[in-house]
Order: sequence, then C-alpha cells, then structure tokens
Amino acid sequence: MNKISSPPFVIGVAGGSGSGKSTVTQQVLASFGADMVSVVMQDDYYCDQTDLTPEVRRKQNYDHPQAFDWPLLVQHIQALRNGEPIEMPEYDFTIDNRSDKTIPVKPAPVIVIEGLFALYDADLRKMMSLKIFVDTAPDVRFIRRMERDITERGRTVESVVGQYLETVRPMHKQFIEPTKRHADVILPHGANGPAIDVITTKVASVIGQLKRP
Repeated sequence: MNKISSPPFVIGVAGGSGSGKSTVTQQVLASFGADMVSVVMQDDYYCDQTDLTPEVRRKQNYDHPQAFDWPLLVQHIQALRNGEPIEMPEYDFTIDNRSDKTIPVKPAPVIVIEGLFALYDADLRKMMSLKIFVDTAPDVRFIRRMERDITERGRTVESVVGQYLETVRPMHKQFIEPTKRHADVILPHGANGPAIDVITTKVASVIGQLKRP
C-alpha cells in the first residue's frame, strides 16, 4: 500500500440517530468512488463487551460518549491520515457486541467519519478539514430509528420506544445537540439536495487540487 503524498481531507458527519448522516456519507462516496473516499463508521467503535452477559449488554446506554472506544478510533484516524490502512472493528447490534470480524479500510484522499459523536472529541476535531452536523426534526429521527432497529437489528417496537425515552432523547439533548456548535456546516433539514451539492462541490475542489501536478 503506497502512502498518500499529502494529508487527506477529513470530513466529520455528526447528528442525532436517524438524522440522515448515512445519506450524506453515501452521497459523497457515490460521487467520488471508493478509491477516493474511505469511510469510518463510529458505530463500529462501541466498546468491546465480551465480559458482559447478553442481558447486561442490552441494558447499556449506547447513546452516551463513554460507550465508545475513543483511543482506538483516534488511533485509526491518525493511521489513515499517515497513509496506513486499518482494520476497523465490526459491531454486531444483534448481540450488542463486536463480532470476530474486522473491516479493512484503506487510506484515501478523503476520509469520512460518521457517527452520533463525530464532533464530540477534541482530538478528532483537530484532524478534520470539514465538520458537518445533520440537523433533523425529532419526530422524523424517531421514525427512522424505529424502522431501522426493527428491520436491521432485530428489535421490538417496545424496546425501541423504551430506549428512545430512557436514553436516546435525553442523551441527544445533553451530549449530541451541543456538538452542533463545532460544525462548519449545519444541514437544517437533514440531507437535502442543495446541501449535498454544496458539500460534494467542495470535495470535488479538494480532489481536483490533489490531482494537480
């Protein structure tokens, strides 16, 4: 693997659960391709919980900053910025723990860090060239979260509603919403078309400069 010649353009995409972060990330990826864009999902950096029983795991607060393995995430972003590939952990939400697999992520001119707390950690923010907060109405976020958790993570309606009321909503107000002040760009209506166009235009400009001799 050849190391990249110049520091990559690192984008942080933060926002509440169901806000449309993944839509922003996927649009950037689709616009420029996997050779130019690598994605690091903060969801895969939940702490390893092998030492806990399944019952205890399910009761953990996954919407608190302490639920994440910050040292590993920062280490991996630093490695990618240095042109080094990483093995990103793979989190399995059906068992509330990391799987025994990892996801290879190669360095690229553009690195996207997507997650609830993408803008929370100061060390991560220092490495970012563009910080985005996707701001979406609470009712829309809740509906999207419920649909995702039921279809993709094997959850029941009752468990989704209970978790939303107990941790998701209060943690959003206490920890996630305040990170909006760190954003360079706030998307006030989620991942809307004009906002995506502005972001991809900026990324295209950066990539164009990197390609110049």
